[in-house]
Amino acid sequence: MYRTAIEKLLKWKESKRRKPLIIEGARQVGKTWLMKEFGKQAYADTVYINFDSNSRMAELFASDLDTDRLIMGLELYAGHKIDSDSTLLIFDEVQEVPRALASLKYFYENAPRYNIVCAGSLLGIALHEGTSFPVGKVDFLKLYPLSFREFLMATDKKRFVEILDRQDYTMIASFRQTYIDALKHYYFVGGMPEAVQSFADNKDFNEVRDIQKRILAAYEQDFSKHAPNEIVPKIRMLWNSIPSQLIKENKKFIYGLVREGARAKEYETAIMWLSDCGLVHKVSRVNTAGIPLKAYEDLKAFKLYVVDVGLLGCMAGLKQRTLLDGNDLFVEFKGALTEQYVCQQLKTIEDLGVYYYTNDRGSCEVDFVVDTGELIIPVEVKAEVNLRAKSLKTYQEKFSPEVSVRTTMTDYKKEDWLVNLPLYAIEQITKL
Repeated sequence: MYRTAIEKLLKWKESKRRKPLIIEGARQVGKTWLMKEFGKQAYADTVYINFDSNSRMAELFASDLDTDRLIMGLELYAGHKIDSDSTLLIFDEVQEVPRALASLKYFYENAPRYNIVCAGSLLGIALHEGTSFPVGKVDFLKLYPLSFREFLMATDKKRFVEILDRQDYTMIASFRQTYIDALKHYYFVGGMPEAVQSFADNKDFNEVRDIQKRILAAYEQDFSKHAPNEIVPKIRMLWNSIPSQLIKENKKFIYGLVREGARAKEYETAIMWLSDCGLVHKVSRVNTAGIPLKAYEDLKAFKLYVVDVGLLGCMAGLKQRTLLDGNDLFVEFKGALTEQYVCQQLKTIEDLGVYYYTNDRGSCEVDFVVDTGELIIPVEVKAEVNLRAKSLKTYQEKFSPEVSVRTTMTDYKKEDWLVNLPLYAIEQITKL
């Protein structure tokens, strides 16, 4: 299975200013596989250490963090010498031994020649809880579920990805049905590697659903096992409320939908916990269009999306026939699913700030506004071929952006101020 993150890891390996690397991401997005695959492709030898329930490693890192002593201990554990030039050291579930996280500082300062990558399914939480490792001494890489582009490659459609990357929209239009069918499959399957692998091998939608149910059950177990007891019920209620939040016309997160009379203060920690786990994307509102958008973020108004479109469909009990054949009752949820899909693709683009816009009266809402660092691009999402873009026009008249995007199921088309970008090409947004 091809992951674009491999390219980033290869670049990291060649960097003269390389630091120990921490890979962040939700459970089951493929962090362990990625690290091992990288070791296979780029190094003569890989030493893999899983810190989960590993008392020997806990003891090794418990006393002083002298790097020579640690390397000797790791060599004894691996059963052979560790050559700093040709060996990749993998620390998995590293949050289970906080001292191992702290040791990264000393590896960076005293033994930078060693190639170290780390991951852990709840690392985001460990980092927030002030585990003693210093910022500035490590590099970070965020890993998400497979994007639609990676999904096409995993399902033997590499040539279709090449046409997208070339932005040959005439050719793309000739094969639009292939892209649309693949996109509907992606809405159902999503990008969790195990679900994608199963779909690529067997094309069995029921098997995919079973895998997604297992993943969701594992997330629920994580809530009970790792979150502070007093916020577990809140996390669960909040997590389960997301599908109903996204069906609303105005998708701004409403605490009252979690529980009647609920207040922001009660649920802030739960949202932060889910966000640190990588299970939700929190997209904040902005009410103007300045660079950088982050400076205009309204922290009180936001939308919540889940980590994966396939998991959202599973949480909502969506049947594959409803999705693939179309169904009148499905109309309301189709908008939510499409917006979730677009959010998920935008999040995989490096260095892209993702927000949404509403004016102060609430009469104009633009689904997403993205900050490329040079441009602010408003994005209106339409589930079907609906070509009205009223809010986008209002935004355009007020802020005159260089480019505005409406993303729908129709073909690419550039009008004077508006680009219609097909949903299946949304990852090309920064190349417009």
